[in-house]
Amino acid sequence: MSEKKLKSVMPKEAYELMQERSNAILLDVRSTMEFLFVGHPQGAVHIAWIDEPDWEVNPNFVREVRELMLGGAACDGEGCVPVILICRSGKRSALAGQKLVDAGFGDVYNVLDGFEGDRDEGHHRSTLAGWRFEGLPWEQC
Repeated sequence: MSEKKLKSVMPKEAYELMQERSNAILLDVRSTMEFLFVGHPQGAVHIAWIDEPDWEVNPNFVREVRELMLGGAACDGEGCVPVILICRSGKRSALAGQKLVDAGFGDVYNVLDGFEGDRDEGHHRSTLAGWRFEGLPWEQC
């Protein structure tokens, strides 16, 4: 039996995975403010890993993801649907993804470079890497 582990994908690979597996869940783990005002990938579901006002790790994160997956009903004999996590730059989503793997989720992916990527020399995001930089579909509230 192989041990479950967090997988990593680049933004375009995550988008392709979503096209290949229409049941895949794209989970945006950024704060509510980021999700609403900075924008988010089209079709993303929001469950914050760390959120305002206290900026502490969401103690209900795993439970909320389980609820999203209908308590495991999104799994069949082939396994569970892919859960693809994204944050601003791929760091928070890696922590959240590892928490899901540790809780028994089997098909979990972290989007490297995240939605906006790291900052450039001028301290701007979305200029070097990330979902938006790659021109993938996104929306803003």
